[in-house]
Amino acid sequence: MKIYYPERIICLTEETTETLYLLGEQDRIIGVSGFTVRPAIARKDKPKISTFVDAKIDKICDLKPDLVIGFSDIQGNIAKELIEKGIPVWINNYRSVQGIKKMIFQLGVLVGRKQESLQLIQQINDQIDSIIKKVEKWENQPKVYFEEWDDPMISGIKWVSEIIQIAGGIDIFPELQNESLAKNRIIHDPDLVVKRNPDIIIASWCGKKFKKDIMVERYGWKDIDAVINDRIYEIKSEIILQPGPASVIDGLKIIHNLINDWYNN
Repeated sequence: MKIYYPERIICLTEETTETLYLLGEQDRIIGVSGFTVRPAIARKDKPKISTFVDAKIDKICDLKPDLVIGFSDIQGNIAKELIEKGIPVWINNYRSVQGIKKMIFQLGVLVGRKQESLQLIQQINDQIDSIIKKVEKWENQPKVYFEEWDDPMISGIKWVSEIIQIAGGIDIFPELQNESLAKNRIIHDPDLVVKRNPDIIIASWCGKKFKKDIMVERYGWKDIDAVINDRIYEIKSEIILQPGPASVIDGLKIIHNLINDWYNN
């Protein structure tokens, strides 16, 4: 029986582009997000047809995709326009580490790479298990503040919070991790961070350049342990703020190394 897999795929966000490359199915991709950084060759080789909230609908139609993949309700209007033009659309809305693995598997099945997707997920699970076995022996764990945006201050989305916990840290705003929308993770009172006194601060200002000097000049922040001990770090958005392989492979590794350095010192 002949199986018909999608042959002309457009990825409106970076994580599915990276996943398809990891699965060896990059030739199916005919368009990518303008924010795509990983892998670097995708930005060079593939037409850029969208930002995160806007897309070149006419250009997408001209490319004649048989599948467009997006992420979250924020891209709902793009999806609606494309569906009205008869184009098949798949919108992921996963916000957790488990959801990232589901996306990888589902995408693998869609392009006939089920086994390869399971191998990639196993690689992720092996790294997670290895780190968990290490940190569960620790007597102390650092408090970690993750900042996704600076004005207003926004804490980390669920998969980031989970990665911090897997890596051996304690997210100081666990009550906000289940809020899928950034507007519901706004920290209205900066003094809350001072009171919760993180040992480590990690910033990833959603594609904007991180300015450490501006952060530490916030009122009262010079009394925070992370500031006193100069444990303030930046992780690039393309690594940690996309719900795909980068965050649970490279992002997890980076955050664990930062936390491990705190523990050993």
